Amino acid sequence: MSGGKRLSRQTWQYDKDIRILGSAVSVGPKEGEGPLADQFDKIHDSLYCGRDSWEKAERQLLEDAIQLALQKSNRVQDEIDVILAGDLLNQTITSNFAASKMQIPFIGMFGACSTSMETLSMAAALVDAGFSRYTMAACSSHNASAERQFRYPTEYGGQKPESAQWTVTGAGGAVVGRGTTGPCITHATIGKVIDMGIKNPFELGPAMAPAAADTLSTHFRDLGRSPQDYDLIVTGDLARIGYKILIDLMNDLDYDIAPVYNDCGIMIYSEDQEVFSGASGCASSAVVTYSHIVNGLNQGKWNRVLVCATGALFSPVSYQQGESIPCIAHAVALERKGDDM
Repeated sequence: MSGGKRLSRQTWQYDKDIRILGSAVSVGPKEGEGPLADQFDKIHDSLYCGRDSWEKAERQLLEDAIQLALQKSNRVQDEIDVILAGDLLNQTITSNFAASKMQIPFIGMFGACSTSMETLSMAAALVDAGFSRYTMAACSSHNASAERQFRYPTEYGGQKPESAQWTVTGAGGAVVGRGTTGPCITHATIGKVIDMGIKNPFELGPAMAPAAADTLSTHFRDLGRSPQDYDLIVTGDLARIGYKILIDLMNDLDYDIAPVYNDCGIMIYSEDQEVFSGASGCASSAVVTYSHIVNGLNQGKWNRVLVCATGALFSPVSYQQGESIPCIAHAVALERKGDDM
């Protein structure tokens, strides 16, 4: 029987035994050279990932992550009632093609780079409500496929400013269900679309930071918590510029997040890697959360973590027509607790 409840129009509380039963990530070569490499489940040595196009390579990454998450959760494909997945490509083709191969009921989701927590929050809601026993939450991105769609093909060699971000080549997946092992998914705060009028696609960190501030402050108010109630708070992909802006925005709202705050877009690459201001892409938060953060919770490094994935909701069409970049952020709270942890 469900124990979840609605705390406000944006924040949900899930039943106590809904957990990430197993999670996995698959990444490209650049990510495999970063500081978290030893926690990744699969590292490809080529951007092609054994396929003949960037788009098929991204599909391979997503299929890897889903299959490895199944193995680590001790579940088989037929036990998954529904896959929730998304990516950055038009009509979420990576997720669509991967789902067609697996023949599991599928709901495609798009939240740009916030998709990791969008799918995770909805997966927990489906399990809590009894509509699904086990749900797969997954997402992916690929540097070369995203560049080809949103800016210029990699081969073009276009120059970028230091404020630009590097789309992560990778995918993450998590099996969500009721159980006694794995991090508990305790709360989710669903974001609102925030548009500050920024139009430059090379300034996504500044564009997304206000959405993160809105969601985080809502989460704290709705739960009566402060940043210090968490051992770690991470955003999805604000990178170095957006990271600093968010700290200032939260200080203006009387929340000091700096002592416990980090950004996945900073964590995934080392300082000597050439990634401009840091990482972006659906896989930025997914790759860090479904490896480093889940592992840390399972091992007792942290007891409570808040992941706030950020997304820039623009398309090539809207950008070419001179529209601004609306943004969103979804936050999910994860906790270490239960019988077998």
